[in-house]
Amino acid sequence: MLSEYRKKGLLVVGTKQTLKALSESRLEEVFIAQDAEKYVIRGIEEAANDKQTVITLVPSMKKLGKDCGITVGAATAGILKEI
Repeated sequence: MLSEYRKKGLLVVGTKQTLKALSESRLEEVFIAQDAEKYVIRGIEEAANDKQTVITLVPSMKKLGKDCGITVGAATAGILKEI
């Protein structure tokens, strides 16, 4: 699912990259793993709400990582806006 966006270069994976893209208003949607540590995702949730970006919850970090096409879990990911 999300790996298609990765192939197109429209996917950011991980908390740091997601937060940076959010702060630059470059994301159209944010994915957050429900089992991620709250202190890790708190800033992402706040930034997404401030920027009025759609938040989609994913059941687990393992599933989000797999959906993004990586072999490890991911707490957050985001789809970049197409220019």
